Amino acid sequence: MKIGLLECDHVAEPLRHIAGDYREMFAAWLGRAEPQVSWEVFDVCRGQFPASLDACDAYLCGGSRSSVYDDAGWIHSLKDFVGQASETGRPFVGICFGHQMIAEALGGRTARAAGGWGVGAERIELVRTEAWMQPPRPSCRLQFMHQDQVESMPGQGVLLGRSAHCPVAMFRVGRAMLGIQAHPEFPAAYGEALILGRAALIGDDRARAAGASLSQKIDGDLMAGWVAGFLAAHEAGRAEFHE
Repeated sequence: MKIGLLECDHVAEPLRHIAGDYREMFAAWLGRAEPQVSWEVFDVCRGQFPASLDACDAYLCGGSRSSVYDDAGWIHSLKDFVGQASETGRPFVGICFGHQMIAEALGGRTARAAGGWGVGAERIELVRTEAWMQPPRPSCRLQFMHQDQVESMPGQGVLLGRSAHCPVAMFRVGRAMLGIQAHPEFPAAYGEALILGRAALIGDDRARAAGASLSQKIDGDLMAGWVAGFLAAHEAGRAEFHE
């Protein structure tokens, strides 16, 4: 499978020594579950988009310091691209900003979280387990780093997971669109550095607690397996999705 990575931001240069840019993080993360995947990177935040949906078998859209409701040309173009992917059934996985973009593009709503920053490793409770989630688990712990979050899903959205601070932590639309608010691609060292660099914005107490949370087991590899399973189920046309 060839996956198109839609980069919506870039790692700050002083932090790139930790795990590279987002393209390296995503390749390393998903590659541990599906090493046969090939990648093509599109720098969409700088206006570089696939010539057509057929350029790749599936797409993965990452995080951003921007908001999906910002009035920027590339964001409007990305909304259109997500809409086209949904209409044609092209597999699309959104992470953080990408998760919010699925909701925003398909009729849901994203807004600044009333509870402030979602940051650090948090437990996601699975409210629905599907066959592509192997091995099945009632919950998982992933890293979060966001101010915005999905407030309402699109009309055809199916809630899969929620956390204490994020009611829509994971959802899908139909068979092809999967959104995950967390950052399963972040290595712990990168998450720690990001929290430290944003401590003044997050608040010192919350930042300290978030940094400490990263010492606990984080289920990034589990989520990589689930995403690989989601894409494989779609590719095989298996009946593993139930509305």
